[in-house]
Amino acid sequence: MKSDSQKVVYYSDPLNNDFAGTDIKQKKIKDNYVFIHKNPLWYILEFVVYRIIATPLVTVFMKVAYGLKIKNRKVLRECKNQGYFLYGNHTSILSDAYAPTIISFIRKAFIIVNPDAISIPVIGHVIQMLGGIPLPTSYAPMKNYMQAISTHIKNKQSIMIYPEAHLWPYCTFIRPFTEASFGYAVRNEAPCFAVTTTYSKRAFLHTPKITIYLDGPFYADKNKSVSEQKKILRDVVYNTMCERAKNNSLEKIHYEVK
Repeated sequence: MKSDSQKVVYYSDPLNNDFAGTDIKQKKIKDNYVFIHKNPLWYILEFVVYRIIATPLVTVFMKVAYGLKIKNRKVLRECKNQGYFLYGNHTSILSDAYAPTIISFIRKAFIIVNPDAISIPVIGHVIQMLGGIPLPTSYAPMKNYMQAISTHIKNKQSIMIYPEAHLWPYCTFIRPFTEASFGYAVRNEAPCFAVTTTYSKRAFLHTPKITIYLDGPFYADKNKSVSEQKKILRDVVYNTMCERAKNNSLEKIHYEVK
């Protein structure tokens, strides 16, 4: 599984270490931040950016650059008439941003992102049009944020969440994560799916081949308390992803405890 030019990265905290390598000055989410725009012009621009420009481009890019394959996509059919949450491992800046669009097609895929993602002028607006939902940095905008998520689910869209929170490029194991993010699925009584990205070597290209496995749907047990529901969902998604991660056959970066 080892790569010919393998890099070694040392970590001390699997929950909080971040190896994204970005140096963006984080923008505070304003109290009146608009999570869902109702301006007709915004709607038109959003449609053009997401449907006409981004969707075909990212599909071609992921196929050519990474030979993307999505396995077991048929499991999404069970939820064709409702919104759902996707939970995946966070291992690639590009794939993690683009793959949800391909996975969820024809419905729009939204992604809960770090405020860094919308901190760059102009680009921040484009990212929002592409489905980025910035996680609030204070309490005030939280109500509108939660309402936006519920609205997207009621509109039968999908929402991608990376519960590992921090980017570890090409990581081949599933890092521990808490049950906190599964509160979205419990609160909205919506199903969730495990989305596991794996890597393998390509014959003639430097970039690895990406294969994404889908599993689910998983539902919360309404007979349990909210905290128990979140933990049960977290455990089944985590364990499923760990099993799928065994399909990795290339380790471009080796992560080792200090």
